[in-house]
Amino acid sequence: MDLTSEEEQARLQDIENNKSDYFNLKINDLRITRNGLLAETDWRVLPDSPIADKTAWQTYRTELRDLTNGLTTVEDVEAVTWPTKPGA
Repeated sequence: MDLTSEEEQARLQDIENNKSDYFNLKINDLRITRNGLLAETDWRVLPDSPIADKTAWQTYRTELRDLTNGLTTVEDVEAVTWPTKPGA
């Protein structure tokens, strides 16, 4: 069955909308995980933290915050390399 021009256009639009929805789902999942990792390490960079050298933790947290920069496709999100926790 051949599609009319309008039907083909609607089909292509549906495909694009699904790609966008899937990307938003994937990036939101990444952000939830990233935000959890940030929350777990908040105490390590506070002024009254017992950790003497906070620089490695500050760098780790910056890498986590920057993780979503430049991600524009599902493939980008799935290829993310998570930073390593200091001392791990």
